[in-house]
Amino acid sequence: MDPRSARKIFDDSSKRWSRDEPRLLSDWTARPFLLEWCLPVQDKRILDLGCGEGYFTRQLARNGAKEVIGIDISPGMIEMACQKEKTEPLGIQFSVGCVTDFGDVTGSNFDLITAVFVYNYLTIAQMSKSMALIHENLVDGGQFIFSLPHPVNPFLSGEDSRFHFKRSGGWFTGRDNIFEGTIALKDGDTVAVRCIHKTFEDIFQSLRNAGFSKFPELRELSVTKDLLEQDAEFFGPLKDQPLHIAIRVER
Repeated sequence: MDPRSARKIFDDSSKRWSRDEPRLLSDWTARPFLLEWCLPVQDKRILDLGCGEGYFTRQLARNGAKEVIGIDISPGMIEMACQKEKTEPLGIQFSVGCVTDFGDVTGSNFDLITAVFVYNYLTIAQMSKSMALIHENLVDGGQFIFSLPHPVNPFLSGEDSRFHFKRSGGWFTGRDNIFEGTIALKDGDTVAVRCIHKTFEDIFQSLRNAGFSKFPELRELSVTKDLLEQDAEFFGPLKDQPLHIAIRVER
């Protein structure tokens, strides 16, 4: 998979992703949980892979992280992140970089590495390469936290544009196939997203091949009761749908 294709998706839509308050569906259904998993971050050196325009990266910095570095393959996204950093200086180092080859950009010895909805843009081989590099650059006892669209979602969900991927193959025969999709903004607009299909076996085998030997934690994320009470019109059509998975593993 040519990384330039994913880069173009985000370069073309970087301004539509820019936000400091929740706008995307996953800003309610995934990122708050991921942040909770990361905390506390005081005294931690953190690398946020595929940081985009820095929405999640800034949350890590605001919670008192010792050092935060964010990289993304999209120059457009990094430009937006740097503009935000100038407006609200948090000491974050943003730069253009690739999740499969980031050592020269970031250094090493991280206490925490995050990758929020990154591996849905990578092939299985690319994901494995990235995870091996992550394992190499974590300190002993350091954590790796990442998220993906729930692998079964494209096989269960309907046409609702709030969170939808168009299948291009079966559960096994579609491995490494591109499932193009959309995710909703609260204002009714959508942004283009992509899911390169992987099974749970692919994900966990990649972690093992990378050198992670401790048992990982897995959470399946969806619309919560609180969100349904907050806005039934927006969240209701996705009630009881498997939307995302979050995984946390220690080196």
